Amino acid sequence: MLAEMAFPRSIAAVVFDMDGVLFDTETLYEKAALGAAREVGIDMTSAFFRSTIGSPWPVIREQLLDNYGPDLAVDELSAASRRIFHDLTERQWLLKPGVVEMLDLLDELELPRAVATSSMRATVERHLQRHELSRRFDVIVAHGEYERHKPHPDPFLKAAEILGVAPHQCLAIEDSHHGVRSASSAGMMTVMVPDLLPATDEICALCLHVAQDLHEVGKLVRASTNGQARR
Repeated sequence: MLAEMAFPRSIAAVVFDMDGVLFDTETLYEKAALGAAREVGIDMTSAFFRSTIGSPWPVIREQLLDNYGPDLAVDELSAASRRIFHDLTERQWLLKPGVVEMLDLLDELELPRAVATSSMRATVERHLQRHELSRRFDVIVAHGEYERHKPHPDPFLKAAEILGVAPHQCLAIEDSHHGVRSASSAGMMTVMVPDLLPATDEICALCLHVAQDLHEVGKLVRASTNGQARR
């Protein structure tokens, strides 16, 4: 089946989301958020947390206040969540399966690549440096470096602009619904690698493919590139 799947255009660059795609951080963010909620005395569900995936903190902050009321100690909750997350990530290797192999393939094919994320740049750089990936990405586009957050197309459009590649020639790899909507609305060829969120009918319609992991995405890219070379 992989050999039969083809991208509609040649791939000139690849744009990765970070959390849930490059690093196994979404499960840890969830643990941290639920633990922090208990500390401030609210009952947060996994369903509520997962409704925030792919959104930046200012948006999540408003969701929290809307859901739990204006008296919520939201800044205390945020601080506790960051502390717990930091403690969790200090003890765990976060790299998702297939990341290194995918980057090796892009090196082989001489394809540029970017990270387009809702996380802060300092967080991105910390994760990349810790996992010895800092020099393996040409561009980082982080929260605050584009006008509108996901699901708007701005993060992916910004990444394509800096890479100097037309958006429709970029392959985007995402794990969240907001991220898929963002990449698809930017006009990119979008592949979803689900993490905490399954692919719904809506999301499948926006994707070219839903892959199990980055190993599978790499096989798709190689098969597509080989086909282009034969033509």
